[in-house]
Amino acid sequence: MRPIVLAAAMSIALPCAALAGPASNAVKFFYVPEVKFEGDAKYRDRFTEPVTKLFEANDKAQKEKPDEVSCLDFDPGLDAQDFDQKTVSKTLKLKEAVNGDTAEVTANFNLFPQGDDSKREMVWSLKKVDGKWKIADIASKTSDWKLSALACGSSTE
Repeated sequence: MRPIVLAAAMSIALPCAALAGPASNAVKFFYVPEVKFEGDAKYRDRFTEPVTKLFEANDKAQKEKPDEVSCLDFDPGLDAQDFDQKTVSKTLKLKEAVNGDTAEVTANFNLFPQGDDSKREMVWSLKKVDGKWKIADIASKTSDWKLSALACGSSTE
């Protein structure tokens, strides 16, 4: 009887484990054990165009006018500036959908222990490049924006 119970438990547990994978790990990196700012130059190799172009424009804006707010004045992966790390880590749920060399990872989490306005749903679009998952875009379902659609710099330049 025991092997049947174990097999039943495994069949229930395995589908949950299948939701996470290599693409999810590429996203999870930016949330735990600590939130990392996606626009930081040291993480640039984890991204592809069109997001890398926005990051480069952000870098240029920061160099040209260091006393002004640059293009990215918030953390794109959080859709926020402020957060509680323990709450983000505790509530983070990732769901992965892979289709060949592309994937979508949906991250659901809370920024703070209380408040409905702290719930976030972020959709990360990934591409497999040279066997590694790289982030091509980040979209906020909560606030209805896409990182690749954000403008950086003056349109008259």
